[in-house]
This record gives sequence, C-alpha cells and structure tokens, in this order.
Amino acid sequence: MGIWMKAKEAAEEVRTEVAKAAAEYRAEGIVPKVAVLLVEGDPASAYYAESKRKIAAKLGIEFELLALPPESSERQLIDVVTAWSRDERVHGIMLELPLPRHISAAAVATAIDPLKDVDGVTPANKLAVMTGEPGLYPATPQSCIRLLRAYGYSPEGKHVALVGRGQTVGMPLFHMLQREQATVTVCHSRTADLKRHVQGADIVIAAVGRAGLLTKEMFRGETVVIDAGINEMADGGIAGDVAPDAIETAAAVSPVPGGVGTLTTALLFENAIKAIRLQRQAVKKGAEAK
Repeated sequence: MGIWMKAKEAAEEVRTEVAKAAAEYRAEGIVPKVAVLLVEGDPASAYYAESKRKIAAKLGIEFELLALPPESSERQLIDVVTAWSRDERVHGIMLELPLPRHISAAAVATAIDPLKDVDGVTPANKLAVMTGEPGLYPATPQSCIRLLRAYGYSPEGKHVALVGRGQTVGMPLFHMLQREQATVTVCHSRTADLKRHVQGADIVIAAVGRAGLLTKEMFRGETVVIDAGINEMADGGIAGDVAPDAIETAAAVSPVPGGVGTLTTALLFENAIKAIRLQRQAVKKGAEAK
C-alpha cells in the first residue's frame, strides 16, 4: 500500500512566499495585479475563476475578472488582452479555457504580452520552456515536478513514463523533465502495449484526460505516480487519469482532487510575482540601452 502525495503543504509554502513578495512590492508602491478574461458559458471555468479571486485576495494580489458573453468575437478578446498588455497596472494576464468554437485560443494567447503571460501560453514562453531560457513556464508542468520534489522523489537519473503529449501539460513537461536530467519516454493514445512502458518506469506522469486510463495492474511497488489528469464525471465529480485503487500497488500516487491541481493554482500566482520581476528587468534593460 503506497502513500497519497497530497499537495496542501507544498501549496501553502508557495502561497506564503507569494504573499510575502506581494507585501514587499506593495511597500514599494507596486500593487500586484492579475487580470482574468472569461467567456461565459462554461460553469467549471467560472468556478475556477472565482476560486482564483478568493486566493488572490488572501495573497494581497489585486484581481480583475472580465466576463464576456458567449457571442463575443475573437477580435473583442484580442482587444481586451492587448489593452491589459499595455496597462502598467496589470502584471499578469490569464485566459480561462475553453473558449467558444468560433474563437481561436491560440490567436488570443498570441496577443498577450509574454512578460504578463502567467499561464505560459504565448509562443515566446512555449519556446522558453523548450530552450530553458528565462520566461513564464506553465503552472501544471511545474506542479508535477514540485510535487515530486516535495516528497523527496527527484526525477534526476530516473526513467519517467510521460503519458500524454498535449500542448498544455505533456510537451512542456517533456522539456522540463529533460532539464531535470530524467530519461523520458513519451506515451500517448496510440502507444502499443502501454502497460509495458509504464511498468518499466520509475516515475509515471499521467496527463491524457481519460479517466481511469492507468490501472493498478500497470504499476510496480517502487513506482511513483503523478496524476495530472482532470476529468469531469457524469455525477459532477472530478477524476484523474489514474484509477484510485492504484494506491494498492504503487509506492506513491498524487490524488485528484488534492494533488497537482492544488499546487498549480498557487504556482499561477508565483508566476504573477515572477512576471513583475521580469517586467522590471525589461524596463531597466530598455533604459540602459537608450
């Protein structure tokens, strides 16, 4: 029987550091501010946005939520994030997904200033993740690695089976794990004999979006499992990509909810604080170049 890798303590540590940094900026006359754009129509997105508002208030970060009607045009969203990108009072911008089908999330994300892109979705920050250059990396991949480290499981020198190759979690995480000196096998929906790849890994990270895809028979007693999957169930609950009974065979499993997602939200605000630092560095560099 393994252990549950809950993220409450790790998330609290991040929030404490963020609140401290926010207070220090306020003492300098800088009020940290995050602006969130939401298109109405998806209850889960509205819930997450309101959750972020509550956390921001506890951290001393100003929070602006703009909710637009479902019939809003792509141009309207681009105009909003462009205005926020130019507003010196806004330090972080988040775009709640999903968006209506007639709006391209990529087009809207591209209009966000990379130095304010706390979700790490702009082309510049995606490139930074690949190259290791300074930037704002997506929070969920960061959360996977932070949670491993919080429980003493370093990816260095380990064989990691990364199940999922999506643009939001899988691919950024692949590059980040490489820089952690891990040996990474990327699996996906068309991988033949998924069980063989999972059983051969020291660490398994699931980020597919298919409830219960990884079952307890796939794990060894030494396997550490990070579940980054979020699946809405018919009864309104949330489930991960890893079957709950995997705890019976694996050494450690992160729960859903209470695992990666808990830490991800805290890291979004850590990114907001980092964004302020990057913006100040950019201003200083620009002044020196004149």
